[in-house]
Amino acid sequence: MQDARVGCWALFKVFSHMALQGFGGVLPFAYRHLVERTQWLTAAEFGQLLSIAQLLPGPTICNLSVMVGQRYAGVAGGFSALAGLLLGPFFIVIALGAAYQGLAHHPLFVNAMRGMAAAASGLILATALKLAVGMLRGTSQRGRRLLQLALLAAAFIGLGVAKLGLITVVATLVPIGFLLFAFVWRKP
Repeated sequence: MQDARVGCWALFKVFSHMALQGFGGVLPFAYRHLVERTQWLTAAEFGQLLSIAQLLPGPTICNLSVMVGQRYAGVAGGFSALAGLLLGPFFIVIALGAAYQGLAHHPLFVNAMRGMAAAASGLILATALKLAVGMLRGTSQRGRRLLQLALLAAAFIGLGVAKLGLITVVATLVPIGFLLFAFVWRKP
């Protein structure tokens, strides 16, 4: 559905819905809404836009919303998608900030926050696995798959295990990926 136009109101509603579902961790819901439900993007397109959104300054999901909105409804669509993503959580944060003062040290509240952190971690891991499966499914050559898995493993080890900074990992792996694309992956 790449060439079809989507209205600003539809963009606002979809991004509002995903923002309110995934308050604090919208990326798994963005994949579900944009790829699986509305089918505005394929898994490969989502991965490509997500990669670009991560390299741009600012929150990744905001960058993604602007790119998707602009793609389907121009500048107004970009603003509509971003507004849908931000308005509901904005008012919720204001209300929660007022309530937080009285609940910050209550044991039930502390345990609820720990549970939400665990659930968010699981959702992010599930989305990463979906993206990896989608990326590898489109790959026909065994050598290419192994190289992609090696890059994924290197990113995981660099960020998760070695605790290297994002800039260090990206500055190291992006040139390797470019070289692999230029000399290995483009060949039939």
